[in-house]
Amino acid sequence: MRAVWVVIPALDEAENLEVLIPQVLAQGVVAESGGAVLVVDDGSHDATSVVVRALADRHACVRLIRFGRNRGKAAALQAGFRDAVDGGADVVVMMDADGQDDPNELGRLVAQVGTDADLVTGARTVRHDRFVKRHTSRLYNRTTAALSRVPGTDFNSGFKAMTAEVARTVAPMMYGEMHRYLTVMVYWSGYQVAEIPVEHHERLHGASKYGIARFWRGFMDLLTVRFLFSFGNRPSHLFGGVGLGMGVVGGLLWAYLGVEWLTGHAIGERPMLLVAVLLVVVGIQLVLFGLSAELTVHARQRIRSSWDA
Repeated sequence: MRAVWVVIPALDEAENLEVLIPQVLAQGVVAESGGAVLVVDDGSHDATSVVVRALADRHACVRLIRFGRNRGKAAALQAGFRDAVDGGADVVVMMDADGQDDPNELGRLVAQVGTDADLVTGARTVRHDRFVKRHTSRLYNRTTAALSRVPGTDFNSGFKAMTAEVARTVAPMMYGEMHRYLTVMVYWSGYQVAEIPVEHHERLHGASKYGIARFWRGFMDLLTVRFLFSFGNRPSHLFGGVGLGMGVVGGLLWAYLGVEWLTGHAIGERPMLLVAVLLVVVGIQLVLFGLSAELTVHARQRIRSSWDA
């Protein structure tokens, strides 16, 4: 039987974890597989760690990682994934600590991993969230699908199951708020992804950590992910291409103004001259920046090759 580890990042979720962890254990998936329930306390100010330690005293498969300060959900998941993989997990499940993810769906998610896909997302077909959160999340999902071209309808679901290989691959990529694009990163890394509909509940206790500003930060993170996977190993293709394009346009404007000057027309005070100079100068800078970035990538690849040797 495959060892199943459930990673739960938590920030001030003591009341919810008292209910959630026993429900997860009651499914039998973790204990029967020889896995663990790993809670990553992300610098909580309540009794989150106290609650988890008390549960760990009663259940040997409950474990705790505690951060001294709040480092964010992505960092918590990164630490949890690494600990799970190092602990011998075959399947790693991530779920939120607020009780909205239904533990009864755990077995269904785990069963699909390795059969239908390397990562399976629990898609929340019926959301029990506030109006603003539901609609911004819907816009986020549509935008992500359009820009990433990754199949899916609920990218931001915190209820996912994956193989240990996937967890090991994406752990180094988990920083900032990149956890939102876990499905995108896994897909672009060459793995298969899938979704299954799951039940979704209202938050058990406490207030949501969601804020409208997270949508805009998430959009910028999507652009970052897109850049890293599309041009991370060939940055000159992006910066050099844009720079060359600007240089060509600037050069054509210069040529036109040169003809105007030769035919006796004054060009010294024409705005087009400033635009032409600006395009050429910025174009050259972008080309040089792209080449500098290529040197960085080249040095990184040489270091990796030396390590492999």
